Amino acid sequence: MNISELIQIHSIGYQLQEVKVNFGYDVKIDAPDASIDAKHGEILSVPRWVADVLSQENLAEVQDTDMVVALKQAIVKENVQGDFDLSTLEPEFYIKMISFMRRLPPQDRDKLESMLNSLVRKRQGKIVRLADSAKMSADLAKKVTIEERILFDYIYNNSTEFKRQILSDKK
Repeated sequence: MNISELIQIHSIGYQLQEVKVNFGYDVKIDAPDASIDAKHGEILSVPRWVADVLSQENLAEVQDTDMVVALKQAIVKENVQGDFDLSTLEPEFYIKMISFMRRLPPQDRDKLESMLNSLVRKRQGKIVRLADSAKMSADLAKKVTIEERILFDYIYNNSTEFKRQILSDKK
């Protein structure tokens, strides 16, 4: 299984999770996979994919984690850590960020994307150093996202193979 397939599987799981929405209109939907009967101002839990459709159609507002705050906190926590220590991010952090950013207007999305890029660069540098030095520990596995785990394993395996090729010729 490649990285895009794994991320797609986790993204589907994320889209199936329940999230609260605040309805701006009376809404009645009867479909095979979703049935909703909500009044204006009512708050209901619905699968995230349904919430996204309702939000895109301006029928409801998704009441979800403010990922701007979560991103700012992640950046601060990451900057406090040393060069060989990662702060903890939940496994679906990047999946949530991307989903959140899709709902934003382009000018807000660009600003958030720049902040996210800063966090990714910092963590990527640390992951490269960590993966080059040792296998993933249980402690580290709890701190990384799904995507970062795949990156770590890729770097570790290729670094180990590179060292094996170089050092095995000297024996």
